[in-house]
Amino acid sequence: MNGHLWQVYQLARTKHSVYPVVQSQLTALNDALRNGRAQTGPLCIAAGGLFQLAGELAFDSNRYDDAAASYSLAASASKEAGAYDLWACALIRSAYVDLSERRYKRAADTLGAARRVALRGDGSLATKHWAAAVQAEAYAWLGDFDACEEALGEAEKVADLGGQVSNGGWLRFDGSRLAEEREARYLQLNRLDLAEAALTDALKLAPLAPGHSFRRRGAVLSDLAVIGAKRKDSEQVLHYAGEAIRLARASGSGYVARRLQPLTAKLGTFGRDRRIVELRAEIGTLTA
Repeated sequence: MNGHLWQVYQLARTKHSVYPVVQSQLTALNDALRNGRAQTGPLCIAAGGLFQLAGELAFDSNRYDDAAASYSLAASASKEAGAYDLWACALIRSAYVDLSERRYKRAADTLGAARRVALRGDGSLATKHWAAAVQAEAYAWLGDFDACEEALGEAEKVADLGGQVSNGGWLRFDGSRLAEEREARYLQLNRLDLAEAALTDALKLAPLAPGHSFRRRGAVLSDLAVIGAKRKDSEQVLHYAGEAIRLARASGSGYVARRLQPLTAKLGTFGRDRRIVELRAEIGTLTA
């Protein structure tokens, strides 16, 4: 059932629609743990995966405290079961909460711990590479170019694994997004030309085509809008941010709305341009 729920979550246009089923499964799992109807180890592994999914749903709805609590429970259950890859993934997801709350040093430290835990897991899986990819983001926000490049280099070694490197559930990282990740890091480090060229190319990839992954496409569009703002190009801002807003409304995803937040601080440089003022108001409505 857990594996099925992860598939439904990935396919769902509005992520929060999956919550009632996840809540029902959590209740059944808690009852089983309380009543001792099965061996503790397998139930802890099931809990480690299910609480991560519950955390994902909370995170997508901008309920950071609930997400952090779910990831903490997932990490504890996974550690109890000795499921190192599952444990590391719970730590990675917990770091995403810190990144969203701008606690970049704490996120980098958590991701370092996740990389160490993953070394004890299944070497054929991409867990340690995912931890490195997310850690690169934390280092980029901290302005540490060398550490960011080291982490990205480690993440790109996922290509050396071959075969099935993810399980399609609590571990979905397979390296296919690394081009987007690297150029998003260039944006954070203010390497605008490098970032814009790769992000524009990324929009042409099949997984980011209109009608596919709302969150991935929305993130790239948001980054391109930020580049436009840094260059004082109002047309670029309006074009890319407008599409990102439409995606956020169609999917009900708080993730895309969060990716647009850094843009609002840069819109004040456009003065009283009516279109920019309206755009800023629209983003404010989304985040509210």
